[in-house]
Amino acid sequence: MSHLILVRHGLSEYNKQGLWAGWLDVELAPEGYEEAICAGKTIQDFTFDKAFVADLKRCTETLTEIKKQIGQEELETEVTSALRERNYGDLAGKNKWRIKEEYGDEQFMKWRRGWDVAIPGGESLKDVYGRLVPYYSEHIAPLLKEGKTVLISASGNSLRALVKYLEHISDDEISKLEIGTGEVLVYELNDDRSIKSKEIRSTNPKKGKV
Repeated sequence: MSHLILVRHGLSEYNKQGLWAGWLDVELAPEGYEEAICAGKTIQDFTFDKAFVADLKRCTETLTEIKKQIGQEELETEVTSALRERNYGDLAGKNKWRIKEEYGDEQFMKWRRGWDVAIPGGESLKDVYGRLVPYYSEHIAPLLKEGKTVLISASGNSLRALVKYLEHISDDEISKLEIGTGEVLVYELNDDRSIKSKEIRSTNPKKGKV
């Protein structure tokens, strides 16, 4: 039996302002540090074998706070671009709610939650899935096969892509999945890496609104 714990980074300065960050390397807001601390407290019952984190400050800062809370500050950690947030291309740094007003609800939702609609100059969720799943299969799945307990700190869309893979969510249904900042997903996996149970910890009532 193995465990896979997914944590979305805490509230970033861009989340707070309603701006799309994507690959822009923004930091956590003060509230984001608090969310990271809360997330860490909800998983103190686990002893982790390894952590994986996206190479963005908001993800690494979140993981640092979690390590303090779980008492594993020296936890072996792999930093990778494969777990990066979706590249928001021409929309990076722009206010998402103004974009919604300018382009309308339908186009906004296609860019924000669509499966295979790429943002101009950026990626679709399908593109994120295409770079993330091979990395997961090569670097993370073998540890889970050995019965290890693994922690991942990443962004909303990279985690949505991974959850789609883990839970076999359809292309149409994935648009409904929201993961709030600081939210924790705990998976207990069978020996064949199928899901035995799933639990959401440190839930965020504002998910989908930032």
